[in-house]
Amino acid sequence: MKPEDDDLSLSTQAAQAAPQGAGLMAGAPSATSEKLLAAILVSLDDDKAEEVVQIDLRGRSEMGDYMVIASGRSSRQVAAIAENLTDKLKQEYGVLSKTEGKETGDWVLIDTGDVIVHVFRPEVREFYQLEKMWAPSGAAADAFR
Repeated sequence: MKPEDDDLSLSTQAAQAAPQGAGLMAGAPSATSEKLLAAILVSLDDDKAEEVVQIDLRGRSEMGDYMVIASGRSSRQVAAIAENLTDKLKQEYGVLSKTEGKETGDWVLIDTGDVIVHVFRPEVREFYQLEKMWAPSGAAADAFR
């Protein structure tokens, strides 16, 4: 076997192994969507997020397994909730989340891959009413009682 064959063999092995660890940092515990959901709910509770609603998307959408919708009292709190959540998921699970909207703090979208998190200021949440769009009929109304 030629030395360049060894290099090619190692490259092929690395490429085959890459999808198994995609999105996770080396040494971090693997996270199922249920573990991520639980960690997200704990983080939101720790940061005093309000009106937290979780929606099961399994079998209804290809974009993720769960959606979580929460509110913060101000733009500053919304941004802080999002920052703390992404930091916690990165440190504890090695999940590199994509975020949108953190600069303005009105509506922050956090995409972990399996769980989509929306953190809103109350007025913005009321305007978009994502719960009505995604929750099973009747469940959204019950979430606010």
